[in-house]
Amino acid sequence: MQPPSPRVVIVMGVSGSGKSTVGLLLANLLNAAFVDADDLHPPENKAKMAAKIPLTDADRLPWLQHLRSQIIDSTPQSRTTVLACSALKASYRHLLTAGTGPDVRIVFLHGSRDLIASRLAARSGHFMPPDLLTSQFATLEPPSPNDAIIIPIDADPHSLASQARLALLSPHSSPPTHKSSDLPSPGNVAFVPDSTPESIKSEKIL
Repeated sequence: MQPPSPRVVIVMGVSGSGKSTVGLLLANLLNAAFVDADDLHPPENKAKMAAKIPLTDADRLPWLQHLRSQIIDSTPQSRTTVLACSALKASYRHLLTAGTGPDVRIVFLHGSRDLIASRLAARSGHFMPPDLLTSQFATLEPPSPNDAIIIPIDADPHSLASQARLALLSPHSSPPTHKSSDLPSPGNVAFVPDSTPESIKSEKIL
């Protein structure tokens, strides 16, 4: 018997790894809503990245808190949301997942720096300059196979999304428990955008 789809799937990786493309394709395969966390950065974060200024933990904290409260915690048991999010540090992933249980899964799109740099160089219309890739790799703390489904990005996006779906729905897959004791202190910073993304409210991505 095929297990049910997870309530939330976080597709993570550095900029240029294909999070948004693979995440949207995966959402279609799972009949799920899709949210791109980059869209929820406050304007000041986007401005810093466009100016080639790496974000600090203080910059990211209110963004991560919003993702946790408005996307992850707000997705009901009867639905699935695929969230494309860099989630580079273990502490960021703990904030997003601690205490959620095994129905929140992480898919890590793993690729070499050279491959991802070539993809960023060919990309247009994105606020993340290729020059910040060095900072992203310096920040990245790759999850272990016990904490995430790790997928090398040496195939086309459709194949990667299919691989992720098969791994998520495999009866032999062992989801992590995301202990609540791992949840870091939220601090005293809060950023609440005007509304929850429409993709969370829709029944499915067509």
